[in-house]
This record gives sequence, structure tokens and C-alpha cells, in this order.
Amino acid sequence: MSEDEPKSAYEIAMEKLRIKDIEEGKEPATVTAEQKEKIAEIRQECEAKVAELEIMHRSRMMQALRQGDPEEALEKIDESYRRDRQKLEEEKESRIAKVRRGEKA
Repeated sequence: MSEDEPKSAYEIAMEKLRIKDIEEGKEPATVTAEQKEKIAEIRQECEAKVAELEIMHRSRMMQALRQGDPEEALEKIDESYRRDRQKLEEEKESRIAKVRRGEKA
């Protein structure tokens, strides 16, 4: 983009944020290669746990359907799955944040 072209609202907003950060003395967060590697490990580990959780969820749903469980039981299984998945996502984000801060995850 040349200097003569008008900036988009996004570009203007990002520029203002950069200026504000500089004025407040904040430095942009840089992630080291070691941190990137650890974050990748955390994400991969979480993906594996989610895959395992999905397999277990499908198995429980199929078993409940075969047994003719009422819809409430199916909803309970589904709610449990959503809650467990949310917990895994929160744990992943927490661990990644720790790594970015330089703490042990």
C-alpha cells in the first residue's frame, strides 16, 4: 500500500493502539522459539484429548440410543460432553497464557 492511498478503519485503529501502547510503555509480546514449541505441544495434547472425548461421547450416545434411553438422558450426555470440552479449552488457554508469560505450564 502506498502512502497516498487512504487507510482502512482497521489500519487506523491498529495504528492508534500501537501509539497508545508505546505511550504506556508496553512492548509487543514476543514469543521465543522454545515457547512456540511448548505452545504447539499444548495444542496438540489438547487436540488429542478432545478427539478422545469425542469418541467417548459418540460411544455413550450410541449406547444410550441402543438402550432406548429417554431424550433427557441423551441431553445429559450431551451436556456433559460440552462441559468437558469447555473445561479442556479453558485449561489449554490457561496453559498457553502461562507459557507466554514465561511461567511453567
